[in-house]
Amino acid sequence: MPVPPPRERLPFPYRPESEAIAAALASLQGALDWPRVIETATPWVEQVRANPAPFWAMESLLREYPISSAEGLALMRLAEALLRVPDAETAVALTADQLGRADFDGSGDEGPHKMLASLSASAIALSKKFLPGAEQPAGLLQRLGARTVVAATVRAIQLLGRQFVLGRSIDEAMKEAAAQRKAQPMLRFSYDMLGEGARTEDDAERYLASYENAIAAIASGRAERGPLPPMEGDGISIKLSALFSRYEDAQRERVFETLLPRVWTLVERAAAANLNLTIDAEEVDRLELSLDVFDAIADRIAAAFPQWQGFGLAMQAYQTRALAVIDEVAAIARRHGLRFMVRLVKGAYWDGEAKRAQELGLPAYPVFTHKHHTDVSYLACARAMLGHADVLYPQFASHNAGTIAAILQMARAAGVPFEMQRLHGMGEGVYREVLKDGSIACRVYAPVGEHRDLLAYLVRRLLENGANSSFVHQLADPAVAPAELLASPLAPTAESGLPLPAALYGPTRPNSAGADLACEAMRAPLLAAVAATRVPAVAEARPEDSAAAMARLAAGFGAWSARPLAERAGALRRAADLLEARLPEYCGLLVKEAHKTLGDAVSEVREAADFCRYYAEQAEARLGEQLLPGPTGERNTLRLHGRGVFVCISPWNFPLAIFAGQVVAALVAGNPVAAKPAEQTPAVAARFVALLHEAGVPEDALALLHGPGETVGAALVADARTAGVCFTGSTQVARLINRTLAAKDGAIVPLIAETGGLNAMIVDSTALPEQVVDAVVQSAFRSAGQRCSALRLLAVHESVADGVFTMLAGAMKELSLGDPALLSTDVGPVIDDEAFANLERHVARLRAEARLVGETPAPAAPAVPRLVAPVAFEIGAVEDLREEIFGPVLHLLRWSGDVEQLVARINALGYGLTLGVQTRIDSRAERIAQLARIGNVYVNRNIIGAVVGVQPFGGEGMSGTGPKAGGPHYLYRFCAEQTLTVNTAAAGGNAELLAGLGH
Repeated sequence: MPVPPPRERLPFPYRPESEAIAAALASLQGALDWPRVIETATPWVEQVRANPAPFWAMESLLREYPISSAEGLALMRLAEALLRVPDAETAVALTADQLGRADFDGSGDEGPHKMLASLSASAIALSKKFLPGAEQPAGLLQRLGARTVVAATVRAIQLLGRQFVLGRSIDEAMKEAAAQRKAQPMLRFSYDMLGEGARTEDDAERYLASYENAIAAIASGRAERGPLPPMEGDGISIKLSALFSRYEDAQRERVFETLLPRVWTLVERAAAANLNLTIDAEEVDRLELSLDVFDAIADRIAAAFPQWQGFGLAMQAYQTRALAVIDEVAAIARRHGLRFMVRLVKGAYWDGEAKRAQELGLPAYPVFTHKHHTDVSYLACARAMLGHADVLYPQFASHNAGTIAAILQMARAAGVPFEMQRLHGMGEGVYREVLKDGSIACRVYAPVGEHRDLLAYLVRRLLENGANSSFVHQLADPAVAPAELLASPLAPTAESGLPLPAALYGPTRPNSAGADLACEAMRAPLLAAVAATRVPAVAEARPEDSAAAMARLAAGFGAWSARPLAERAGALRRAADLLEARLPEYCGLLVKEAHKTLGDAVSEVREAADFCRYYAEQAEARLGEQLLPGPTGERNTLRLHGRGVFVCISPWNFPLAIFAGQVVAALVAGNPVAAKPAEQTPAVAARFVALLHEAGVPEDALALLHGPGETVGAALVADARTAGVCFTGSTQVARLINRTLAAKDGAIVPLIAETGGLNAMIVDSTALPEQVVDAVVQSAFRSAGQRCSALRLLAVHESVADGVFTMLAGAMKELSLGDPALLSTDVGPVIDDEAFANLERHVARLRAEARLVGETPAPAAPAVPRLVAPVAFEIGAVEDLREEIFGPVLHLLRWSGDVEQLVARINALGYGLTLGVQTRIDSRAERIAQLARIGNVYVNRNIIGAVVGVQPFGGEGMSGTGPKAGGPHYLYRFCAEQTLTVNTAAAGGNAELLAGLGH
């Protein structure tokens, strides 16, 4: 089947929230009588409170331990991590770490807190030997006691998990469903085979087999119950990201080649058995792609199973495009002559969507940021679904009594069939009352899997329903009156519930504007610019050019330094605005000259703009005159001013961001700049220098000098007029610059250097393997491993190393190696022939000396030269890593014993740039950070992509001199200081003091 071209089916995802909520409210005009909603739902609320859920139910847990409390957070962390820890010592440390942060003794006298309080006290008392800072060793009895506490805690978490998993296998789940159906005949079930999204093909094939087995079991059970329309029987929910590890917009062709046939296999089996199959909703950036996949499957269903009405999907009302999604799904149904089941949920990834919009600098959020806006959107979507009842079978998933009552009112007015839905283990009290009606069908979304597979699902449910604003949380709080609990959400709120992404850093510094490459409207101009870009030649400077430029800059120092600070800062802000306006142009240059992927190019332009605005803001806040305290009759003023001509030497791996950061920091401090870019990437630098001139920086304050480091760079460093050097590059060149400066007569010249690193990541057995692998792939192989901060050494605890290494190898196989101008490319070429040869030699040595763990397949006919396939080798010791390898080569290591010794060995390498820590033991992460002689320590995330003003970047030891770029101390290094002391009492006495005394 040919891959259909992408279609813009939906409106722009980053519209103002006020616009989206206004449309939702307009669609509800006259549809609801809210006093009737309150009248219907109040008895449900009263009955639930009069007959509360048992102590192990979600509602009770959230009442006892709100997620906002230390106890609730400890419970959630243990539920998320403890069951996957294979080694006893780590399990003890995790239990003591989490329970030790909470005060379970402060709870009441009933419920699970008794057990947890006891566990807390025991775990803390008996496992001190495993916690940092223990003062005395624990004896055998203590160790046995600690393990007993952990075993009890594990059992408690398993019991908790049993409340939210219908069964460990599909057969067990179906037996439990049958038992529940005896008590409530109107129950239906949609089975969800638990698990994370696939990271490897092995994962995807395992999930596919799990779904196939479930469909077969459900079909067998269905035969025993007799024939039912598919919408009235049990069914299955599937997750597309579980069926293909690269289910993302950039991999569109692979999605249709690999994912679509797998989905069709499941659809065929479900249709043949006449049961229902629902595609679960996922993140916003996959929404358009999911509709394309859904449409393609619908086209096949229309040809093969035109009478089947069991195919469906879930839709999230918290998305600002939710109404448009419903209309589009209805249009797909009509186009193919089908009827779909549609599950309306409020949404499961709100925090992640908000963070992504902020990180990418998007114009607005793709989700509603007020809870009651989501409630309004849900009701508007419900009405729209009821209006499309000829082609949609509406399924309403909600635990909110007010929402349920409103749905019943609208559905009965429309006179169309529908069903309600709830999660297994949640909302049972409300639905106990709702289903007394006898005419309402309810489907239970039922997770199936082993306890360890439950973890991510359970934590997501805890987060969704544990917020103070959630209905489930407030229902369990008798202090919230029914009228308040059921208040109408239909009053609009114009402003966003969060600052817009542009306002992330406050009113004085806008967040740089970015682009969502999954959005056709945002990526199209960038791809067009890449296709049209031709890299211009940049003339090399001759020896006499360098000397003439330094003379001109030295002559211009006085005038530039005398410019008011506000003017210099204003030039930087204008430069940032120009950069944002020319994002496509600069992305084109970065892709073509520096071989950046488009995603990396967008990030780099944004970083350059952030540097401009941040240093402008910092200069105005920190470089102005400061009055200092002193004795009466004296005024003391501290002033900062430029040092003179700064030589800024930047690398090719960030030819815009690092180049810009160095140059604008020196300029705003009052220094003229001789800017020497890397030989491989002068066009990007020349374009930015021209932009700074356009923004108001005079010609005699900034000069570009392109040429070899051995001639042009060396001449600039050695020039007598050089007052400072800012350098980013190799440690060897930094040493050479340092020696050159030290050998000069005259003033002592400061050197600001950021050099390379042998960057490590430490993983213990509490870490989630999927999160680890995501972080490792990004850290080690993004930008073809050509970042100073890139991961070079992955140290994984021996108890989980085999599993992590296997998953990593599988994920590496799925990377796409090729032309960076293609959106689908993950890893492009290395920068030049010298780098390519060095990497090839190192990989050849590792093939002879180390164990190959994983490698990305190289294309048979490479479209571009100098492609180095990402590769990972296992080595025997930290010390085997002797030099920085600047490319997509990762070294793996197993560790055991004392993690502090591992940190000491990493410190002994002498570099100190970035370090990653993957653990759920908070005290361990803090202790590692304290011991590490590392500039940037990242916990439970990747170790690249430091954000200006958020993660100031720089190292120590052989990784640099500091201060950290993009941080509050950076500008001071570009300045000289002067203290002016004036004796104000010199002329006849201290008039001010005498006036104050009244003499």
